[in-house]
Amino acid sequence: MVYRNIRLFPVALMAVAFLGAACAGKDAEVAKEPEPVQVTDGRNGGLLEQLLGPGGGRGGGDTSIAVNSFLWRASLDTVSFLPLSTADPFGGIIITDWYSPPATPEERFKVTVYILDRELRADGLRVAVFRQTRAPEGSWIEAEVDGRTGRDLENAILKRARQMRIRINQR
Repeated sequence: MVYRNIRLFPVALMAVAFLGAACAGKDAEVAKEPEPVQVTDGRNGGLLEQLLGPGGGRGGGDTSIAVNSFLWRASLDTVSFLPLSTADPFGGIIITDWYSPPATPEERFKVTVYILDRELRADGLRVAVFRQTRAPEGSWIEAEVDGRTGRDLENAILKRARQMRIRINQR
């Protein structure tokens, strides 16, 4: 029983942090260049604002997220048409919920994005795409996904991240 409660503690802690961030003020300074997002003591705005804001956090803490901020933002931007299930900027993982395109309601997709590096590099990103089709009795069964789908999403994210970096460097 203690083991089960220990596993739920990080989830509860994140929920409290996000709730606190939603209630925090919106006074954060907008940075001109993205930096690795940093968790601070809260004096420079809420946690969500620091994680997803246009310039990342510029606080006094020294605990930075171990992923590239351009890849993180480009990933969120690229998969924004899918419902978001989990976004962990500390671990560099974005997981979407199942999505059925209006044109094909008998199939659904789920995407997991792994950001593996602090550098903007092609090998610092992995995308896994999952697909299910509806069986005649109504249940969902696993279906094959074309290998190019994940690579195409990776390329779209990398392209968007490079565009963001170029735009920032031109300022």
